[in-house]
Amino acid sequence: MLEKVVITRPRAQAEPLARAVAALGREPVVLPLLEIQPLPDPAPLRQALALLPEYDLVAFVSPNAIDAAFAHIAAWPAGVPVAVVGEGSRAALARHGLTDDTATIYSPPPGQPSDSEHLLQAIDLARMAGRRVLIVRGESGRELMPEAFAAAGALVTTVAAYRRATPTLSPELAERLRALLATPNDWVITSSEALRGLAALAHALDPVDGVVKLQQQHLIVPHARIAETACALGLTRLTQAASGDAGVLAALQSQE
Repeated sequence: MLEKVVITRPRAQAEPLARAVAALGREPVVLPLLEIQPLPDPAPLRQALALLPEYDLVAFVSPNAIDAAFAHIAAWPAGVPVAVVGEGSRAALARHGLTDDTATIYSPPPGQPSDSEHLLQAIDLARMAGRRVLIVRGESGRELMPEAFAAAGALVTTVAAYRRATPTLSPELAERLRALLATPNDWVITSSEALRGLAALAHALDPVDGVVKLQQQHLIVPHARIAETACALGLTRLTQAASGDAGVLAALQSQE
């Protein structure tokens, strides 16, 4: 019997992949390891978004940032370009009416990893000097993008649109996690933060053997940074997949 495929994305992003996994004949299990929560005070976000027409570029770091921001955007201002890190974010933009036909959208070229490094390579940073850039992200995040734009001479504003939190080990989550760790499965891990949270949950579940059982699981990760986090945690049964759902699905098929 093929192992279950545990999808650890936030639920809103997990469901489409779960359907694709089921179409392969595998059993998907949606186990969100990051909860996306609204900000306690959305006023700074609303203030930043009210000035959208004044920016020369608006960068969204994730689909969650897009969905959270567009809850406060009535219509995208004409002529303001957008930058996103991958296909998931492009799909999120499309849900809100922004496509290549309606806006200028910068993203990593097809076949390249979906990350800030490759997004920055797709933008002519030399032309950003003196221009205003808004970066919309979670409450915490990597500083690579704002630092790169600032180093190019751009006037950078960073605003939080949501917060991330690792779920607490409730009785229900403990029961599900214990069952999943009891046998080998494939785990789709798309965030280093989620992976560290999973290791903490496994330890809380079983301080003696929890992490040992986690080390027996097979991880599918879409980025070298997540692979490095896994190795630092002693998790060496892993496959680094190409970015996006297609990369994850190809990695799963290669296991058969």
